[in-house]
Amino acid sequence: MHRFSPIFKVLLPIIMLWSSQIWANQVEDVDPYQSVNRTTYKFNQKLDKYFARPVAKAYVAAVPKPVERGISNMFDNLDEITNVVNDLLQAKFAQGANDMGRFLINSTFGVGGLFEVAEKMGLPKSEGEDFGQTLGKWGLSEGPFLMLPLIGPSTLRDAPAKLVDKLTDPLSYLDDTATRNQLGAVNLIAKRAELLKVDDMFSGDSYILVRDIYLQRREYLVQDGAVEDDFGDLDDY
Repeated sequence: MHRFSPIFKVLLPIIMLWSSQIWANQVEDVDPYQSVNRTTYKFNQKLDKYFARPVAKAYVAAVPKPVERGISNMFDNLDEITNVVNDLLQAKFAQGANDMGRFLINSTFGVGGLFEVAEKMGLPKSEGEDFGQTLGKWGLSEGPFLMLPLIGPSTLRDAPAKLVDKLTDPLSYLDDTATRNQLGAVNLIAKRAELLKVDDMFSGDSYILVRDIYLQRREYLVQDGAVEDDFGDLDDY
């Protein structure tokens, strides 16, 4: 075995250099499926232009601000269940206790989450956790960027993770299909309405902007703010 040591010592730096170069290329090329992604993005943009955005505008015009805020609060409160599960999976026990406390307080004193009571009681809202972030914490690379039909920006890691998050979504367990679908639709409309204020940001090659915002924001969330985040809270885009 020792007779191979000189050869191994020569080959090891070459292997390491080759491996690091492959990894560098993978990191640099975050969007290898850009042509397909752009086609999907154009489809999503047309759907948004002719359907989602007009519906969101009508929703904002028809629903009083306090009611609109209450609806958003209610869905945010349901998201706390997903937050708590992923807090625990990432060993963020203090944050998990905070998020569970928020859910219990807002679900009771906040009338099913319609009112934000927990924050006034010293339990601030966290950035939020999902299974994609948990996989990132476990060391799984995000993989190539993906633009999904109807859903929007994602990655090879985050896309299937959304299916796992469905398991912690209380709405998924409603027996009445019609009610479940209606509440899901209201949730999507409410989230799109919240994004109306940033619509004017997207000019020029908006695909690149959306991609870069998503990737940087996801890295920021996975690293718990240990990286620079220039874009603010745009994770729902």
